[in-house]
Amino acid sequence: MFIYNISLKLEWSIHEAWLLWMQEVHIPEIMETGCFTEYRFVRLLDIDEADGPTYAVQFFAATREDYERYITHHAPALREDSQRRWGNGFIGFRSLMKVVN
Repeated sequence: MFIYNISLKLEWSIHEAWLLWMQEVHIPEIMETGCFTEYRFVRLLDIDEADGPTYAVQFFAATREDYERYITHHAPALREDSQRRWGNGFIGFRSLMKVVN
């Protein structure tokens, strides 16, 4: 099992609209690719939120090939849409993890 993790720090000015978009549009679009079996969407706690909240989304892929298929065929357009909608209102980083237990 592989976990594709996306961590995002948002500006307060986009927070409410972004959260709704993630829940109703973006996450469903990613899941519709068929590359992931499930996801978790969480908000980080006990951190400084003066500049805005921080979230993480974890998408679970059964195989490395499923993840690679997402990165190659789906991620570019979805990332472009996100950047077009929210511009510089967020910063993020992505990581790939493998479940070891």
